[in-house]
Amino acid sequence: MTATDRPLIGPVDAAGGALDLVSYESYGGYAGARAALTSMAPAEVIDLVKEANLRGRGGAGFPTGMKWGFVPQGDAADGGPKYLVCNADEMEPGTFKDRFLLENNPHLLVEGMIVGAWAIGAGRGYVFIRGEYHKPYRQLQRAIDEAYAKGYLGRGIFGTGFDFELRIHRSAGRYICGEETALLNALEGKRAQPRQKPPFPPASGAWGRPTIVNNVETFCNVPAIIRNGAQWYQALGIGDDAGTKLYGVSGRVNNPGLWELPIGTPIREIIEEHAGGMRDGYRLRGVLPGGASTDFLVAEHLDLAMDYGTIQAAGSRMGTGTMIVMDDSICPVDMCRNLEHFFAQESCGFCTPCRDGLPWVEQMLTDIEEGRGKEGDLELLERNAMFIGGVTNTFCLHAPGAIEPLASGLRYFREDFEAHVKTGRCPYR
Repeated sequence: MTATDRPLIGPVDAAGGALDLVSYESYGGYAGARAALTSMAPAEVIDLVKEANLRGRGGAGFPTGMKWGFVPQGDAADGGPKYLVCNADEMEPGTFKDRFLLENNPHLLVEGMIVGAWAIGAGRGYVFIRGEYHKPYRQLQRAIDEAYAKGYLGRGIFGTGFDFELRIHRSAGRYICGEETALLNALEGKRAQPRQKPPFPPASGAWGRPTIVNNVETFCNVPAIIRNGAQWYQALGIGDDAGTKLYGVSGRVNNPGLWELPIGTPIREIIEEHAGGMRDGYRLRGVLPGGASTDFLVAEHLDLAMDYGTIQAAGSRMGTGTMIVMDDSICPVDMCRNLEHFFAQESCGFCTPCRDGLPWVEQMLTDIEEGRGKEGDLELLERNAMFIGGVTNTFCLHAPGAIEPLASGLRYFREDFEAHVKTGRCPYR
């Protein structure tokens, strides 16, 4: 696969800035959107995305074409609007792939959203971006302004009768906005709290209207699918999943960063070849494969393919595909405590197991880390991890995701937890 074949990153401005409209068009930019709007019916676009087997790149991996197909086709019976929303909040710790796309190739997102809007019949779109993303916001706003000036946004796009308005909504910033209905509440100016489902957003989303919410990386896959076809896209992947994936690695590796690779690339190749392996004097002990809310994997899992099914079968989730590497100088107890501190702070407070359970778990981990652990604490932590982690015990999946690193940490690094309790101190200090 050559650099020009890659559907996501594509070329990057030599000065390190975002591609402007002229540069983007010189590499085939907006050809996919033009083809979709002028030569394909909305249902044909949805069928093509289904056939390509594009799965959502925000973490859950839900089939994108299927999701788009849930929106009622044609004009709404009451003449009301439909909405298309991009989740660019990217609050998952260890994840920075969407920021890279927004900073370097924002027109790719704009084009993908134009195609998505045509497919579902949405006349208005929003990019919900975290408030701390100052540079991505500026780059994206410039791209939107250029697209409006060229007639790619607004009224009568590409000489058709299709109108699409696109705006940026700067978020106040909450992790819970990764849940799409909490994001929609925040977009409406309400408290960022998940909604009861059903109804699901494709039937009743923003302001009670049919709405699709997809991630930045998901939309950025769409233009290449329109230009090159479903079979081309399927052939890019390794195994059952299709396309490429932005994989990232952070931690004590020689070359932390982000790479676009065929989906299904083995973990070992990503860490050892692209990330340059562990720094001298450090040994890999564990990996959070898809951000902070995924279960640890260990050395025995390094040859697994980084795809949705394989990582799930190993007891974790591919999530965002951006790995956090834990080396042998890091205390697993303290790392789990730090993660639970973050998730406890980010709870929306709606459910008791999440609102009260996560701070309680954090305090128990703090006591163990600081030498106040006692016999029976680990069993108590395991019980609470089971209750908090049950998918039917809380209103949304924040608590189950939050507890995953602890539950897997107790499984893979139990000797470290036991040493803290037995010796009354942290062996890593």
